[in-house]
Amino acid sequence: MSGEDPIFARNVPGSTAILAAATVGIAGCGGLGSNAAVALVRAGVGRLILVDQDVVEASNLNRQYFFRRDLGRLKVEALADHLRAINPGVALELHALALRAEEVPRVYAGAALLIEAFDRADAKRWLIEAWCRAFPERTVICASGLSGLGRTEALRVRRAGRIILCGDEQSEASEGLCAARVAIVAAMEANLAIEALVAAATAGS
Repeated sequence: MSGEDPIFARNVPGSTAILAAATVGIAGCGGLGSNAAVALVRAGVGRLILVDQDVVEASNLNRQYFFRRDLGRLKVEALADHLRAINPGVALELHALALRAEEVPRVYAGAALLIEAFDRADAKRWLIEAWCRAFPERTVICASGLSGLGRTEALRVRRAGRIILCGDEQSEASEGLCAARVAIVAAMEANLAIEALVAAATAGS
């Protein structure tokens, strides 16, 4: 991907070349992961590692970056098509599998950081633990609490070393999911990833 690509003409000065050279891992391509991936590609991140075992269902369309024509397709493949439609030069590594803790070091070996985008609390927990064991020096960006409506002011960012958490940390899935609130948290995850990548490159220069 060229740093001169006109897609990125309005990027923040100095960020395009850094992001073009970066690889970000995403675990889960649902409401969080699909929307975060779109934001990262629009920003100019050069390579994504996408992992999700599921296919697109009608109930996904209220919040995930998919369309009716994607129904029945693997999420990683449908999302890859949408990302390439934004930037044909993006490099994508697709894994249509049910990720296990022991696979994290292999699957995400090339990722500078990870965006956690799983649904279940227990899966979030083992993924974060597996990432921190495998890559203690690399950042993982997580989400907790994005259900329900409104309450935008309750969404926040909390940092604990290399673990960054965003969301309200309280809402439950039983409250239902709204596209706007899910997308806000997904954008927070993407924004934090971009910030971390640029900060790391700038500190190392």
